[in-house]
Amino acid sequence: MHIEHFEKGLRYSDKELMIVAKKIGKLATHCSRLKDEASVIRVEAERRDTKKAQDEVKVMITVELPKKQFRAESRKQAVIEAFDRAVEKMEPQLMKYKEMNSSKGKAQRSRSLAV
Repeated sequence: MHIEHFEKGLRYSDKELMIVAKKIGKLATHCSRLKDEASVIRVEAERRDTKKAQDEVKVMITVELPKKQFRAESRKQAVIEAFDRAVEKMEPQLMKYKEMNSSKGKAQRSRSLAV
């Protein structure tokens, strides 16, 4: 698994960085292909001046797997809140990918097509 991390206009504290690393590791538990060397996880965090204070921090997570790419984005007031929401959006995408590409999921699809 290759992780790219970019920060614009903000810095994570050590505690926040540990939380982010833990949550990225949690994503890897949903799909074993994330652990392959061919997969890339890109995390971008940006602080922006906005009229709405609750949209100050923008976090984007992009997961690149063989032949597939997933993306989740969230805007919140705090970095960890935005990251949590982006992970929540990413999890169903990865679970669906896992279901569609696992041998069990392929067998269910072929049975439903044969009916």
